[in-house]
Amino acid sequence: MITTDDLRFFLSLAATPSLAQAARALDVTPPAVTQRLHALEKRLGVRLVNRSGRGTALTDEGRLLALRAGQICGELGDLADELAGRRGVVAGHLRVIAPLGFGQRYVAGLVASFRKTAENVTASLTLSDGPPRLATDNWDVMVHIGELRDSTLVAYPLAPNRRILCASPAYLARHGAPAKPEDLRDHDCIALRENDEDVTLWRFKRGRGPAVGVRIAPVLSSNTGAAALEWALAGHGIVARSEWDVAEHLKARSLVPLLAGWNLPDANVVALVKSRQDLSARTAGFLAHLREAFAATPWRDKAQPA
Repeated sequence: MITTDDLRFFLSLAATPSLAQAARALDVTPPAVTQRLHALEKRLGVRLVNRSGRGTALTDEGRLLALRAGQICGELGDLADELAGRRGVVAGHLRVIAPLGFGQRYVAGLVASFRKTAENVTASLTLSDGPPRLATDNWDVMVHIGELRDSTLVAYPLAPNRRILCASPAYLARHGAPAKPEDLRDHDCIALRENDEDVTLWRFKRGRGPAVGVRIAPVLSSNTGAAALEWALAGHGIVARSEWDVAEHLKARSLVPLLAGWNLPDANVVALVKSRQDLSARTAGFLAHLREAFAATPWRDKAQPA
């Protein structure tokens, strides 16, 4: 016997690249995730996930379960929403995906506060530093930062977000500051591995001039923004990070912005949905809740004074 709770659990697991990240997204311990997965596999009589030192990968049976689970949960949510709509009530299950660090800081609270205004809605939030594996099936709203690769999705702008090159005063005291992008080849740089981006090629632009690409040789790299930021704060190198993540550190001067006049590509925050038509009432309501919350760009009041 398999329940809708089992399906939602497996969708959260399938949307993350490791059991540890699934545990963080579900707010449980990694052993609890492992134990529940083992129990689910035992009940179904098939292996759903292959584990390795580099993370997890769905088996063919796991991919089938995730696909059908996304369809079933979506249909259940749509049915509840349609029935509630006939009573003038916003209801159903809202599924939200967001980046791990940004989602913890800015999205989790908004999911909870939206549910206070729509008491007949249940909600699940999946957080991950990697791209979701089931981008077509298991979500209603995806909060996304940076370049949009899937042109079939509909984007609703939420907030501007610059990418800022910076380093700690301690690092700059030892190594000096780069005067031009090409100088970065002689500096200790920290890279963040996100999605399928070429993380060692940093692109800069100055005014209306041509873009300048610099190939760095990172001394440290990570797939989590938290680790990259921690290294930069500790003086281990130069990092390119989103404004939302470093604004308070720039204001406190624990990080110093570099290469004045040179700009990295923006990484604006958007909310993605699959179609502009036939949005459920709960999805439309949550989009409005997000846009209202981000209208003031909450990290800008933490930015370094001009």
